[in-house]
Amino acid sequence: MVWQCLKCSYITGIRTRPIITTLGFHVCLPFSGFTNSLVGFPRNCSISSSEKLQAKGEDTDRLGLPSSYKEVPFLRSDASINSLGPVQQLTSVKVQNVPKTDGGPTSFDEMKRRFLNFKKHKYLEEVEHFQTLAEVQSPKFMVIACVDSRVCPSNVLGFKPGEAFMVRNVANIVPPLENGPTETNAALEFAVNTLEVENIFVIGHSNCAGIQALMSMQDEKNHSFVEKWVATAKVAKLRTKADASGLSFDQQCKHCEKESINCSLLNLLTYPWIEEKVRKEMLSVHGGYYDFLNCTFEKWTLDFKEISNVGQGWIFSAKDRELWC
Repeated sequence: MVWQCLKCSYITGIRTRPIITTLGFHVCLPFSGFTNSLVGFPRNCSISSSEKLQAKGEDTDRLGLPSSYKEVPFLRSDASINSLGPVQQLTSVKVQNVPKTDGGPTSFDEMKRRFLNFKKHKYLEEVEHFQTLAEVQSPKFMVIACVDSRVCPSNVLGFKPGEAFMVRNVANIVPPLENGPTETNAALEFAVNTLEVENIFVIGHSNCAGIQALMSMQDEKNHSFVEKWVATAKVAKLRTKADASGLSFDQQCKHCEKESINCSLLNLLTYPWIEEKVRKEMLSVHGGYYDFLNCTFEKWTLDFKEISNVGQGWIFSAKDRELWC
């Protein structure tokens, strides 16, 4: 798999960065160093002068865009498009005919029982570890996962307390830098600059209602919070429509679930303090996909390389792809 992104450029002495908008257009916005002052740990982030690279673009009419716009190539993936089986169709962002399932504890009495069981069999047996965690945390992983109740990363991947700094949002989306502050990039800033995690892991999953909502949107008028949020991943939808137009809606959704993960990986690199650490191999960026219909997990790692003789700039490719089954 290979994806491309434009390099940084300088305009009249002001540092700018290429931005992928939800329409796939190339926009350059100025930025300055970020200072993370959370919990009293200031960290100033800067980019070396070696990044002074002039961005180049070519006119295009891809996907019907006016030729006056410069194209930012979409992130590509070898997304598996095997049938997902029955998936509920969406009207706007509402899932119809959701079957009743065991939703866990029905009262706080059951929750209390589980907590006391945790205290007896986990906390008290590892009390020194938990007391250390009460003072400091040093996770190696930053995990970005979906809010879906069926796909808890700690349950699926066995993360123990203190191992993963985690944020969950609808459809496990990482917004690009120019979208402004959200709880997701605030958590990223803290994890990367203060906790100094070594890995960022974006995890998607099958039958994602957020992606179904994205694929079902008929126009640009986003009337709900969910629609406005998932529209952040519109690039993945456009890529899916271009690559998988002949497939069923269910198959397109599965394709888009993986395409959206890859777009989020590319969006991570629009943050200068993430790109710098990835470039210096101080930070690795990974994608993951959990299919709970057959209980398999795909994992891949973003391979960051600079090819100086490629006019479009940076080239990103996936490596270490694995299927756990």
